[in-house]
Amino acid sequence: MAQQDSSKIKFNPLTLEEQRVILHKGTELPYTGEYTDNKEKGTYVCKQCNAPLYKSSDKFDSHCGWPSFDDEIEGAVTRLPDADGRRTEIICSTCKGHLGHVFLGEGFTQKNTRHCVNSISLLFIPDGE
Repeated sequence: MAQQDSSKIKFNPLTLEEQRVILHKGTELPYTGEYTDNKEKGTYVCKQCNAPLYKSSDKFDSHCGWPSFDDEIEGAVTRLPDADGRRTEIICSTCKGHLGHVFLGEGFTQKNTRHCVNSISLLFIPDGE
């Protein structure tokens, strides 16, 4: 994916809580997010820049307290070593906003991948909108 000029990215205004999670790598409390139990068909986009990140067809119930996806839209998510040295952080490839963490080898799905994403880092666009 080509590197985007960050001066051309449209950034949405964020609340203080959204800033805490997206800009400062925070985490929302488990089972409190708007999209944890969402079953509608559509696309999840970055709250900060509206870049498409995940398709609802890749969302699954992991019962971890946050929305879980076993795949991302190609090129949409970047993986980085987390500051704690144990986990892998995931960020929006477009604006670098914090999404959550990715875990491998847990066996939840055939893809054996779980993107554990903060609802507050996402907007959901239902199919047809």
